[in-house]
Amino acid sequence: MMRLMKKRDVLRKIAAGVYFVWATGQLAACSEKGPAFTAIDLTGADYAKDFALTDHNGQLRTLKDFQGKIVMMFFGYTQCPDVCPTSMSEMATIRQLLGKDGDRVQCLFVTVDPERDKPEMLKEYMQAFDPTFLALVPTPEQLVPLAKDYKVYYKKVDGPTPTSYTMDHTAGSYVYDTHGKLRLFTRYGTQPELTAADLRILLQQAGSGV
Repeated sequence: MMRLMKKRDVLRKIAAGVYFVWATGQLAACSEKGPAFTAIDLTGADYAKDFALTDHNGQLRTLKDFQGKIVMMFFGYTQCPDVCPTSMSEMATIRQLLGKDGDRVQCLFVTVDPERDKPEMLKEYMQAFDPTFLALVPTPEQLVPLAKDYKVYYKKVDGPTPTSYTMDHTAGSYVYDTHGKLRLFTRYGTQPELTAADLRILLQQAGSGV
């Protein structure tokens, strides 16, 4: 009986040791993960890889045009009463918070209302926030597959007159690193200081060759 109890004790200790090694390995694996972002980490996502859209100056743009820069990409429309102007103002603040590194951030505004948002209007809208901002103007035919690829929701909501409608749409920004890889999705309402901290991490990774 004593031998059986000793044998059970030994087996318990072996099992406990195996669990400890496994648990330690799990903790080590967690500690080796990348830095914690405030934004949603989309690293490795298999969508929203690129676009080919005309900007408000009439120039065709793709992600390759912004190699070496972080790209923040927001979907909205100029007649948006609050979400869009707030988001664009926050983007401008983020660039300011980054100091000289703010020059390494390109902000893009993709209209979900090409029916009303014409290039000249979009150019003026961008200038109101930051002269470096670019608006991208998909045609109605381009917008449908683009929104699907980017998992962006938008819907026309009728107003009292045919031209006074509003657009419900996804509020948040996609963030690409300096290599043109999709990395983050920043939620609407995130403090600019927190997003700026996330972008600093991406810039540090770019400097270290990550």
